[in-house]
Amino acid sequence: MSTPVPDPSLEADVFSRACSSRDVLLDLTGRWSMLALGALAEGDFRFNALRRRVDGVSERMLSHTLQRLERDGFVTRTVLQSIPPRVEYSLTDLGRAMAERVGALIELTESSLPQVESARERYDAAHAHSAHAHSERVADQ
Repeated sequence: MSTPVPDPSLEADVFSRACSSRDVLLDLTGRWSMLALGALAEGDFRFNALRRRVDGVSERMLSHTLQRLERDGFVTRTVLQSIPPRVEYSLTDLGRAMAERVGALIELTESSLPQVESARERYDAAHAHSAHAHSERVADQ
């Protein structure tokens, strides 16, 4: 018996604007999504604890981010029976798989920070002269 040949038109292609995988990737790679996934990789969080962990995110933006991640199947929202009711967020199996990769990117970013800052300084120094010259040309016109 032969193995069926997959239909290439059914394969996800994030480079195609018509493919819904692009929307999923955009949801995942947003600043707050990456940080929420990275934090949830550390364990389950109640909303306010997660908001404190992801320093700088507004309540509204975190809520919106978590809703998108839940819709995509990366996060589970559990209402805890207490007074007042509390909500806890955790990663699904798929969310853990994504968070592993996000964690690796976070670690690489943090460990590369000295190199990035050095590159930025070189770039800024090299382009400061050309930006200054451009502003002088515009002023002369």
